[in-house]
Amino acid sequence: MSTKAYDNDECFPLVDEEGAVIGTALRGEVHGNPALLHPVVHCVITNSAGDLLLQLRHREKKIQPGKWDTSVGGHVAAGEETECALEREVEEEVGLRVKAEECRFLYKYIMKNDIESELVHTYTVKNDGPFRRQESEIEELRFWSRGEIEAALGTGCFTPNFEDEWSRFSKAVH
Repeated sequence: MSTKAYDNDECFPLVDEEGAVIGTALRGEVHGNPALLHPVVHCVITNSAGDLLLQLRHREKKIQPGKWDTSVGGHVAAGEETECALEREVEEEVGLRVKAEECRFLYKYIMKNDIESELVHTYTVKNDGPFRRQESEIEELRFWSRGEIEAALGTGCFTPNFEDEWSRFSKAVH
């Protein structure tokens, strides 16, 4: 995502449950209409000790402000390949230049809530940093141990999407 304020005129692909593109819609349309399924990428970054890098969402974000979330998450733009979105989002949000082939694809799933529906493509990569946070999007970046995450589940400090992601991630990597 850009460092400017959200552009409700950004165009996103609309997809079916398998990921085939069936149309396009503007950001302002997909956020507010859960019937419009659109693809996103997540990248769970772990360090050499196995801890997870989490981002504290900026307090001015419209969705889940001030909560801890997956290392990297962002929309796939209309006409953009998922792997290109992955590389772009990792660099924009945490300042790392990675190639998609350095990341391991884990799974995809549909995340639905009252605001939107996303087809989430989750990858993982091991990297100890250094990181540079996207200041307009992220208040803080820090590594959390698996024990710290488990102890904080259900306390409201994480986004509901991260809690769901944690469950999937834990099963996929063990």
